[in-house]
Amino acid sequence: MRKRSNLVVALNTQVLTVCLVDDDASVLKATGRLLASSGWKVESFLDPIAFLRYAEASSPRVAVLDVIMPVMNGLEVQSELQTVSPSTRVIILTSKDDPSVRSKAMAAGATAFFLKPVDDGEFLAGIEAAANGTESK
Repeated sequence: MRKRSNLVVALNTQVLTVCLVDDDASVLKATGRLLASSGWKVESFLDPIAFLRYAEASSPRVAVLDVIMPVMNGLEVQSELQTVSPSTRVIILTSKDDPSVRSKAMAAGATAFFLKPVDDGEFLAGIEAAANGTESK
């Protein structure tokens, strides 16, 4: 049964892009490597405004957003994303565990909320769930 699940992931990653939005280049690099090593196409953005322009033109399936960023925080990006690309599924990946932020993100439609450093297996399962249109823990 595990092989069948991997087959689904392999099929999804051929057509779906995961966007990473974080102001920390090292987080983008490490998370991008993890996703790419699992077969996902990855687009990384240090600038949330550049990401929103990309999302408006490309409608990515999944976006992983940091919360604490200059210019726009992750919740603001999530809100704007609902306007420019409403089909994009959002996952929050942050270093600060703030229950009110978690609650707001999930109420606004985030499929998962992960704390850095994230467990690779749980994170990849969250990406797969978001790509398949289901919610993660």
